[in-house]
Amino acid sequence: MILKTYTRMFTHDMEATLAVLRLLHAGEPHLRFRFDPWELVGIGDVLVVAGDEAALAPIRESFGPWIVSDIDETRRLLVQAGAQITREIDPAPTGRMMYARHPDGALVEYVQWTPELVEQLIYAPQRAGKLAAQL
Repeated sequence: MILKTYTRMFTHDMEATLAVLRLLHAGEPHLRFRFDPWELVGIGDVLVVAGDEAALAPIRESFGPWIVSDIDETRRLLVQAGAQITREIDPAPTGRMMYARHPDGALVEYVQWTPELVEQLIYAPQRAGKLAAQL
């Protein structure tokens, strides 16, 4: 069900943050897009989210995103487990997303990527023997 997990990193200066991450990952980002009011960049298992403090405040306490194979089934299982859906399934630049607060209080973003992204960023690297952190 979970295909990939990211550690979210918040910044006010995307390029300064990426300069360090490029060195540590010895490579370039595999994902870059805007989802107003944020700029998001994926490099390895890190998703950097850039914005001003007001833009970042609503998501600072959240974990993720956790990339799932089926967001509808994930929603069903989360509700069954007692989670509260705090943002219903919505379109996103990479597919579909939602937020859920787990019974322990953790707030997690779940994303179902488009089939093209799943192929490009999950299955093709796996076939090539690459780890998710090497993307």
